[in-house]
Amino acid sequence: MIASLPMYDRPETAAANDALWSGIRARLPFAAPARLTRGGDLWEQWQSPDLVLSQTCGYPFRARLNGRVTLIGAPDHALPGCPPGHYNSVFVARRDDPRAAPAEFAQARFAFNEALSQSGWAAPQTHAAAHGFAFANPVQTGGHAASARAVAEGRADIAAIDALSWALILRHDRWADALKELERTAPTPILPYITASGRDADALADAVAGAIAALEAWHREALMLTGLVRLPAEAWLTVPNPPPPEGARPT
Repeated sequence: MIASLPMYDRPETAAANDALWSGIRARLPFAAPARLTRGGDLWEQWQSPDLVLSQTCGYPFRARLNGRVTLIGAPDHALPGCPPGHYNSVFVARRDDPRAAPAEFAQARFAFNEALSQSGWAAPQTHAAAHGFAFANPVQTGGHAASARAVAEGRADIAAIDALSWALILRHDRWADALKELERTAPTPILPYITASGRDADALADAVAGAIAALEAWHREALMLTGLVRLPAEAWLTVPNPPPPEGARPT
């Protein structure tokens, strides 16, 4: 059996994620693994019939996983300017860059984590299209922190970072002092919790909500986690899917 919480799992949050899973597992009416799986192929884990709990991105959920997994709900992190269970992307550039708006970076090196990322690719492209431009010079990094660091170190000029990842970067990574925030995109539903097709979503949602409520305050603060919102699948499925980048190169 598989349980994973991969999306915001970093050394500073690992103990809190372990505590969260322990609380979820204790509330489940069926057997579940004692420990979280870390590492491995996420696509294999997400689509495994042995999956008890994981978290995916909204873009993979609507593009490939809907109908193949069971939706549990959306964590709420009380992010600025976002409704419960939602998040957005933060455009970041180097603090010493005189440009002040994303449109000024249309031809600049745009760092993104991967093409099936809602916050790293889809949201910024949708934002750009709404403002009459596109990011024409994409460079792929493989992760949000890697994108932000590529900008900080001058290997890229702008990136769009998941708002929760950005908050954690500001909290824990000293190199983030080299960055400034430009704008934020419109909110969309945050990365959903999922389980294998056919599992009891209500039982899992109850366990997750109960475990979040019972977390020690310092673990909730480490995860910036306040609760669970049971959004319908349509909340994710109606978000636009921009085309993948053409000619992206690694940083």
